Amino acid sequence: MTQRVVITGASAGVGRAVARAYAARGARLALLARGAAGLAAAERDCRRRGAAEVRTYQVDVADAGAVQRAADDVAHRYGGLDVWINDAMVSVFAPAWEITAAEFRRVTEVNYLGTVHGTLAALRHMRAHGRGAIVQVGSALAYRGIPLQSAYCASKHAVQGFNDSLRAELLHDCPGVKLSMVQLPAVNTPQFSWVRTRLPRHPQPVPPIFAPEVAARAVVWAADRGPRELNVGGPTWRARLGNVLFPGLLDRKLARDGYDSQQTDTPIDPATWRDNLDRPGDDERDRGAEGVFTDRARRHSAALWVSSHKPAVSAVTLGGLLLAAGGLARRLR
Repeated sequence: MTQRVVITGASAGVGRAVARAYAARGARLALLARGAAGLAAAERDCRRRGAAEVRTYQVDVADAGAVQRAADDVAHRYGGLDVWINDAMVSVFAPAWEITAAEFRRVTEVNYLGTVHGTLAALRHMRAHGRGAIVQVGSALAYRGIPLQSAYCASKHAVQGFNDSLRAELLHDCPGVKLSMVQLPAVNTPQFSWVRTRLPRHPQPVPPIFAPEVAARAVVWAADRGPRELNVGGPTWRARLGNVLFPGLLDRKLARDGYDSQQTDTPIDPATWRDNLDRPGDDERDRGAEGVFTDRARRHSAALWVSSHKPAVSAVTLGGLLLAAGGLARRLR
């Protein structure tokens, strides 16, 4: 059966890479985003890659009504929804005391409430059919806040809490609908060239940096299999483990290193910098999936392979332990 897939934030970055991955499968796609040029380019991109059908919706996910109308239209035209990916996001790079109340509100409306709006719109149709898959594109920062991104980190923490509550409700009332959250490491997306920033130098993802295709593979895998969570990349595992074991030490390390690690050496001119907080960054020109750090981006993740092949890894590990135990027993005899 041809999958019917809705992706928010589909015009650029991880959302664009996910759309490409589903297009290569021949899926019927609905792409939601704010930017006209980015959406148009994403549609062409997906058609070239083999999508069975592509529809685009110029929607701000902060508008619950607009998201619901798009979902209803897609379900009507495609005969239902199989997969919904919530990926739309914005951010502000600055110390918390330099972020205005309006900016905190906007980040929350897009990242957290946008996820809620998309999820509820999808559930309206998935619950009626008793099946479907919803994937929230999250971050290691859903568990570990870092300096200069308080608004973004708070919104991802909120999505995590929402997911935990909703997952239990679905298990109780509609277990055929699967809910997953994919926790990403730093990814090379256009975000870092259009984020609102008050930093003196060009923002960058905290190294090591991964290509959007790595994130896309994880999202598609999660939609197929419905894991509770999928941690992508070694940095995500280390951040989560460190936050459990040594949170105070991590606080001090981030205080020391967290400012410089999120900036390149290139100064920026605040007078010419255009951000996408209140208006789309790809309304006039397409930005694509990748940002400006392609030469530093890793295209594979061993940690993702391990996470997505747990039965095989467990079998190999168990086999190795049994062989080691057998060898020890023979020596003891």
